[in-house]
This record gives sequence, structure tokens and C-alpha cells, in this order.
Amino acid sequence: MIGVVEAFSPSYALARQKFLQGCVAAGLTVDTHPHPLKGRDGEELAMDVAYDGPAGAQQMLIITSACHGIEGHCGSGVQVFALHDAEWRDKARAAGVGVLYVHALNPHGFSHGRRVTHENVDINRNFLDFAQPLPVNAAYAELHPLLLPKAWPPSAENQAAIDGWIAKYGVTAYQAAISGGQYQFDDGLFFGGKAPTWSNHTLRQVLRTHAQKANRLAWIDLHTGLGPNGHGERIYAGRDDAVAYARANAWWGSETAVTSMYDGSSTSARLTGLICGAVYEECPQAEYTGIALEYGTQPVLEVMGSLRADHWLHKHPEAAPELADAIHARVRDAFYTDTDAWKGQIISQARQAMFQAVDGLTSA
Repeated sequence: MIGVVEAFSPSYALARQKFLQGCVAAGLTVDTHPHPLKGRDGEELAMDVAYDGPAGAQQMLIITSACHGIEGHCGSGVQVFALHDAEWRDKARAAGVGVLYVHALNPHGFSHGRRVTHENVDINRNFLDFAQPLPVNAAYAELHPLLLPKAWPPSAENQAAIDGWIAKYGVTAYQAAISGGQYQFDDGLFFGGKAPTWSNHTLRQVLRTHAQKANRLAWIDLHTGLGPNGHGERIYAGRDDAVAYARANAWWGSETAVTSMYDGSSTSARLTGLICGAVYEECPQAEYTGIALEYGTQPVLEVMGSLRADHWLHKHPEAAPELADAIHARVRDAFYTDTDAWKGQIISQARQAMFQAVDGLTSA
């Protein structure tokens, strides 16, 4: 049995090693999907997939990490702990529920300490029909020149302009404008892409291989960066469907209601191109119920500020090493609280949600 703190890793390379070791210890076969590029330290990158449960299970729980690369420090820790958790594995197996672990949906971002993919794409904005006209985010277009100024740190004039926009429209509108998703600025924040990413294609392949026989599918997608530090908000992740939302609340809302971006109850803005769209398209035979388990780290304006700095640095590789190091540290702190107490909160809340998912999948 691995301890709570030991389940987490300071790097993608170590996180992957622990995940693969956990699969060996659990007697699970790993389906590896190599990424075309190398990691920060030259290591191999991959989306690694392991299935735990009976062949052809009719009920399946999918647990994913690192949709937003750097958030994988958290999600990988949950997955690694679960692989060593005998009580959890016995619970799922006794119920006949198959558990599909997808480690590092965005391994490149995880390794390089970025939220986005090597294409500079937020994959949770990348799942839409690119044959159709792409959404236009006019508010983001207005903010884009301010978000990525020529110099970093931003000037007093730049900060005043940002503050003025927030004073006029509010923090919630600022968050929504930036994070909702945009498709016009390739170098910008929360860019949804202009074509499906490697992660998009690969996840679809995983679903086709492992999930097309299930008639009930649950999905817990692990995230960080929104809400009070250490609190795991259960955000409904699916189409705007009142029946599916009610089902998610019945499964996961026993203590605190499952929130939704559709009714404004979530800390998340309303998003476009959600990754859960892949389930509807690749597994149309299944009744689907999903949440994003979103763990808080720092105040939203600090998280947004860290992402501005990260994108600025990506555009300016010539930046001084000291500045680059400071920006990398700031982004890491925005998405990973490296304390024993925070890690304990992460595991306990994820574990509860996993047990609840099994009960939900096997309910009438």
C-alpha cells in the first residue's frame, strides 16, 4: 500500500513511473499511446491506459488525469493511490464495475509544466465540429492585447487597463471572457484550436477500444485551479440535459450539490468544446453521467495571472532564466498545492466520489 503523500509526484516522469508501477502491482496491462514529442527532460511521453475489472463490463467508470497538463500532479496522485487501494478495488470488482484509468490526457503539458498541449490548445475546448464555423469570443478579442503585453511583468498602464475592464464588467465576466474558450488567437489563453489535437484523436481511440460495450458510463475528470484551496467542487460534465444532471446530483450530491455551468452554480464559466463530447460521439450506446472534480488552489485572479505569464513566456523564449523560473514556479503553485494537508484532502474527496460512482452505476 502506498501512502497518500507518496502517491503524488513533483514531475511527469516520476508520476508516470509510479502509475506504471502501480499497474504492475495491481496486475493490470497497460495500453500505451506514445506522444510524438519528448518531455522537458527528454523523457518519453505517453497517454497510458489501464483497465481494472471484468471483460466486457456493462458498467464502467473512467478516471482521467492531466486534461490540463500541469493539473496532472493532482490527478495522477489520485490514480496512483487508487491502484494500491485494496478496499477501493474490491468495491468496484464486487459490483462488477470496470474502471478505466487514463493517465495523462495531455502528457506534454504535464511534463513541461503548462496547462495546454504542444499545439498551445486547451483540450477541454477542443471537442467540437471543426467543419462548422468556430465560435467567436468577442470579449476575449477585446482583452487579448492586454493579456499578453510586450513586456513582463506588465506595466502599470497595462494593469490599470485590466483593472478598469474588471471594474466595468466584473470579475465573473473577466473569468468568463478569458476561460470560456476562444478560436481566433493561436497564441492566446484558452485557445480551443482549429483542428483536433493529438490528445483529442488519442482519447477517442481509447474510448473506441475500451468503452463501446458498456451500457452505463461514468466519468470523473480530475482538475485543479478553481475554488477554495483543497475543496473539490463536483461540476456536472455533460450536455445541457436536465435528466443527466439530476442523475449526477443523485450520485454525487449527497453532501454538497453537484454544480453546473449551465445554471451558473459552478465556479466554472460556460465553456465550449468540452472533452466529454467525445463520449456521446464514440459511445452512443451508453447512458453517460460525468463530473469534473475541480480542486481549489489559489484565488481566481492569481490563477488567471499565472496563465497570462505562462503564455507570455511561451511567446518569449528569450526571457531571462530568472524570470522564466519565477513564471514556472508561479504556474505550478496556481495548480498544485504541494502540502501534505492538501494531498490528503484530494485523496479523501476523490475516493468518496469514486465509491459513489460505483453505487450510482449499479443503482436501478
